[in-house]
Amino acid sequence: MRKPALTLGLAAVLICASACTKNDASNKSGQTPAAAKAAGEKTIAAGLPQDSKFMAAAKAAGIDKTLGGPGPYTVFVPDDAAFEKLPAGTLDNSSDPQQRAKITSILTYHILPGTVLAADIGKTIDNAKGKAVMMTVGGQTFTATKDGGNIVLTDSAGNQVHVTKADDQFSNGVVHHIDGVMTPPEPKGEGAAK
Repeated sequence: MRKPALTLGLAAVLICASACTKNDASNKSGQTPAAAKAAGEKTIAAGLPQDSKFMAAAKAAGIDKTLGGPGPYTVFVPDDAAFEKLPAGTLDNSSDPQQRAKITSILTYHILPGTVLAADIGKTIDNAKGKAVMMTVGGQTFTATKDGGNIVLTDSAGNQVHVTKADDQFSNGVVHHIDGVMTPPEPKGEGAAK
């Protein structure tokens, strides 16, 4: 049963991402000319507050360099209060390779390929009969639904977060602000070892 939903969700994300990234040859960001004009020159990495917990984690994992590159990317950025609710030590000790991999996994779970605006997510949800599966840059999935006019994201553990501010456009993509940190699925084999 899950496979058709996953296939439908993946197809919807790919269609949405390709539709959102049609451009002319002079636009290397992958955005439409109108989106590129609205975004200006700042990349996601340069445009987000440098003292935010998201950017601190991105720098610790080296993802800030990716978010400073050409993209395009869609990034769901948890607010600082959301990071404070994580278990102690979740984002610490990035010099340890295992811990750095964990931080990277958490952050990449919040990134989609392409520029996907809130209206695109809403259309994808509607086309998928109310529940769209979104594919991250790491190949993992979470679901998107609507609660009234608001977009709700459900992670692999069933936790829900809400988009609190959408469509901050940058030269290499778009940022949607959320009120929680989503939890990626554990790599195969880790859960059984506990």
